[in-house]
Amino acid sequence: MNPENWLLLRRVVRFGDTDAAGVMHFHQLFRWCHESWEESLEHYGLTTAEIFPGNRNSEATPEVALPIVHCQADFRSPIQNGDALVVELRPESLNPNSFQVHFEFRCGDHIAAHALIRHLAINAQTRHRCALPEGIDRWLEASGVGKIGSI
Repeated sequence: MNPENWLLLRRVVRFGDTDAAGVMHFHQLFRWCHESWEESLEHYGLTTAEIFPGNRNSEATPEVALPIVHCQADFRSPIQNGDALVVELRPESLNPNSFQVHFEFRCGDHIAAHALIRHLAINAQTRHRCALPEGIDRWLEASGVGKIGSI
């Protein structure tokens, strides 16, 4: 499977994503990061029911929760209504129970923002650290295969 199919995503900035000044409000970037991560998992072949609790299509709740334990963002230029963005995800395994995803938001030929979100695997019942789910391990391993080309 070509990582370009699930590690490069597209998004158009909508009016509701912007503030009174007409630029994207900062919190939207983290929402887009998480949504891009979810979309990447789906394109890779994992279902939301395998990873996230509260899914209507599954009676089982995942045994492992993946809370965010750290996030950061740097804004390089204003992101405005109508901007067509390319979101590149660069997942990185940190150890057997945590990983992070680097996000690069490009608008045209320039980088508009960078972000990072770090997740920790915990047992959903005991809330203690545990191994990452098998599907996430496969996604992380596959993300390192090949190099993403330019768009």
